[in-house]
Amino acid sequence: MSLVELIAQADERGLAASGLACLDRCVPVLGGDDDVLRPLWARLAEGGDWRAPLAEARSALGTGTGSGADEGGPASGSGASHEAATLTRRMLDAVPAGPSGAEIREWADGCSVAALQVHRLLDTAPADGMDTASTLTSPLVAAELRRQVRILELLANKGAGPVGGLRQALDVSMEGRRVLRAVVSRRARARH
Repeated sequence: MSLVELIAQADERGLAASGLACLDRCVPVLGGDDDVLRPLWARLAEGGDWRAPLAEARSALGTGTGSGADEGGPASGSGASHEAATLTRRMLDAVPAGPSGAEIREWADGCSVAALQVHRLLDTAPADGMDTASTLTSPLVAAELRRQVRILELLANKGAGPVGGLRQALDVSMEGRRVLRAVVSRRARARH
């Protein structure tokens, strides 16, 4: 099943987890540590309100003006890195007040597109002369697309249970975050 079909069929919990996973994988471009979104994952598993942990995450990641990329964080410097940080901040700023409701579908869909764009921007493959099809199938983007599909499949698997599916989705997301953190680090070293 395609990513678009999986998003269309996902329930609210699956959409919230999918959007959160996309955001979680992109946190390295804002200089966030690996646990900054962990309280949101916990609230999603418990089924509780996530406004307080969301406010803490936004504060820790310094969203808005004068944050991350603008202050010399890992994503500062090149235009692509700056744009990736801007997209990630927008994902975080757009998180709905709760993990349910009509706006969760729009947010999850937007996060999917933004995460793919972040990975495209940070891909180390040369962009000059690449056509759109080549860019969309670059190794970093292709891996992100596979992770998004895998997470939605895990969350749709009712046999894993609600918490089991979330745990597996978090594991897949952590792997992707490590990959992107390495890319951000490599780009930062290359600038110096």
